[in-house]
Amino acid sequence: MNAPLIEAAGLGKRFTKRLDYAEKAARLLGARVEERTVHAVDAVDLAIAPGEVLGLVGESGCGKSTLGRMMAGILPKSDGAIRWRGRDVDGLAGDAARDARLKAQMIFQDPFASLNPRKRVRDIIGEAPRVHGLVRRREADGYVQEVMRRVGLDPAYRDRFPHQFSGGQRQRIGIARALAVKPDFLVCDESIAALDVSIQAQILNLFLQLRQDLGLTYLFISHDLGVVEHISDRVVIMYLGRVVETAATSELFDRPLHPYTVALLNEVPRLSNRKRKFETIKGEIPSPLHPPSGCHFHPRCPMATDRCRVERPALRPVAPGHQAACHLI
Repeated sequence: MNAPLIEAAGLGKRFTKRLDYAEKAARLLGARVEERTVHAVDAVDLAIAPGEVLGLVGESGCGKSTLGRMMAGILPKSDGAIRWRGRDVDGLAGDAARDARLKAQMIFQDPFASLNPRKRVRDIIGEAPRVHGLVRRREADGYVQEVMRRVGLDPAYRDRFPHQFSGGQRQRIGIARALAVKPDFLVCDESIAALDVSIQAQILNLFLQLRQDLGLTYLFISHDLGVVEHISDRVVIMYLGRVVETAATSELFDRPLHPYTVALLNEVPRLSNRKRKFETIKGEIPSPLHPPSGCHFHPRCPMATDRCRVERPALRPVAPGHQAACHLI
């Protein structure tokens, strides 16, 4: 793989709910009240090469969105480091820090909730490039029109508000807003999940066209394995805050190794297994408040051993370009 555009090293995120005054008083009186900490992301190593589309897959609550928001610079990390073009973003200052901040943008799942309902489209798209000096004020309107055309929107609608557009059009506005600051890296967080299937195909094709035209790099977060297989060069599987397997897309779909990956792919509907009775993965995903010891998947794994219950498996190479975290491999 080429030198990474963006890289996570030992990246972790914890959300802690501090005790309020009443809870502190109750603890002084003998009540068993403790601070609660959610372990959302746990020591994740991830590298994305320039121009690559990396698919990130896992069940709801596994930490995909949290990881994406940290990579986009929206959430602060608790542990580890994020490197932009080989440099730790915490050590950047001045123009270098501004460049790293602008070059990584995010496209959200709900295109309506992520747009300011009180602003017109020309302001939603044009405000950030004006503020950051990417375009002059007198050039802003022409620039907005250019960006709207690129994402398939009619520039004549730039004075409308978000509620005057359909869901697919609003998602295009969100994409245009991200593109307006000339990013190199886009985090797409379930960015087609809220759309109709026909519109999903249009947005996916738009992402692929933008990648070809602008040389964009994507972290594509989704629970839809069919979409991930279509758009991604490489796939990362997450479970309860940890990466359990990563490989090139064709390799992972043809030869999954981790029991969790195997279970996920076994439930993908295909013409070849249309007579099968599909079942969900046994058991519920454990609470991130109290994650299991050892391998997080062992309470649901039919092949778990005593070692799996006490020792965390390391993510290690098992084939060229293929890594997995499992004691059984």
